[in-house]
Amino acid sequence: MAQQEEPPINDSIIENPDATFIRQVQRLHQLTVYGRWLFAGGSWLLIAPACLWDLRAEMALWQQYFTWVAVRYGLAFHPLATLGLSFCIAITISVLVWQSRNILLGLPQQEKQRLETQVCRIRQQGPTHPLWKWVCQ
Repeated sequence: MAQQEEPPINDSIIENPDATFIRQVQRLHQLTVYGRWLFAGGSWLLIAPACLWDLRAEMALWQQYFTWVAVRYGLAFHPLATLGLSFCIAITISVLVWQSRNILLGLPQQEKQRLETQVCRIRQQGPTHPLWKWVCQ
């Protein structure tokens, strides 16, 4: 099968964006933010309960005699639970830092260009693109 070549992206749209194009880029950025938070929330809903269930015996011990050494050894002897909880915490912190940077400092130029290119590709593909109805309408 021959691969289809992508049509060239019209650079004049990126250089001289109109109001609808800017709104579409903002919608795509908003979808990106929602997607990242959905992934972080999904990891807490799917991974964290299994990890906490694995640590249930240690948590009962922590309720009776809480020491940081008990926490350390409980996590050390349950590496999968520790890895899962660390993953959930890391994803949440990374999304918080990413979104805080975007709020405080604005979007970096490279990120803006990536979003603009993505919007151009969505426009070129038209209604068959999965994000068409959320970005372009």
